Amino acid sequence: MSNDVQEKIEENRTRTKPLFKTIAVNIKRRTVIVNDILSKYKNKPIPSWIELSLIDVCNRSCSFCPKSDPKIAPDTHQKMSLSLIDKLCNELKEIEFKGSVVLCGYGEPMLHKEINIICKKLSQVSFVEVVTNGDPLSPKKIKELYANNVNKLLISMYDGEHQIKKFNEMIAKAEVPNNFVILRDRWHDSTKDYGLKLTNRTGTINIGVQEKVGTFTKCFYPSYQFLIDWNGDIFLCPQDWQRRVTMGNMMQQHIFDIWDGKIMNKFRKDLIYGNRKNSPCNLCNAEGTILGKKHANAWANYYNKMI
Repeated sequence: MSNDVQEKIEENRTRTKPLFKTIAVNIKRRTVIVNDILSKYKNKPIPSWIELSLIDVCNRSCSFCPKSDPKIAPDTHQKMSLSLIDKLCNELKEIEFKGSVVLCGYGEPMLHKEINIICKKLSQVSFVEVVTNGDPLSPKKIKELYANNVNKLLISMYDGEHQIKKFNEMIAKAEVPNNFVILRDRWHDSTKDYGLKLTNRTGTINIGVQEKVGTFTKCFYPSYQFLIDWNGDIFLCPQDWQRRVTMGNMMQQHIFDIWDGKIMNKFRKDLIYGNRKNSPCNLCNAEGTILGKKHANAWANYYNKMI
């Protein structure tokens, strides 16, 4: 790899705000999976992080989330089918996927009635995480997730510090290991970015003190991950809440063919080299290079050889 290429794929160095403590902890946890796992299929890097949006509905309406505006992100109540899950599992096995599949996306995953069987199927081919607001949980449901081979259950607490006791009691009654559940404080106000890594969701929301669009140019999201919507549509990343640009649909194509397709490669290459000229990236203020540097290097090396 040339020095020029190496220089171009360094992470963004400018950060106007420090990372919130719980976000830093979350990044450290994800780093083990994203940055430490670089697998290849047909001599090309494959993702190490896949987000699934199982169901397009949420029981909450948070001000910092696009779901708070039904004109932008309405609750359609559409849900992912088991046939899609089966196809995904088969294809992940085929490419020897070694990363994490995270159930979160555009809705509350615990509202999907087949959450347990979905987790059991996915656990045969990946590390499985479930991210929830905690409202649908009970000791029984927590125990069922653990029994169906979920590796981590992340509970985002939006109401206040008093929820810590509530969920700790629930975890104790479920009789699961303490390290199975991660409690995340999300009850903060705008002065602390609501306890989040606050972004504008590609120009969708404007709340709190946001980074200025253009502050960050490079982005490694498409180098190491993608998001699958309930119907199989694949998107660049979880920032695109308006679902502006679809990379393809996994019910019509193999996931690797979409991952290595013309559209995905165009966005990936542009973003590796700091070119956010295309929609929806030109409206996005996400930092984008906190994770995935190893994957971005591998892709840059591949593109460099193709010149």
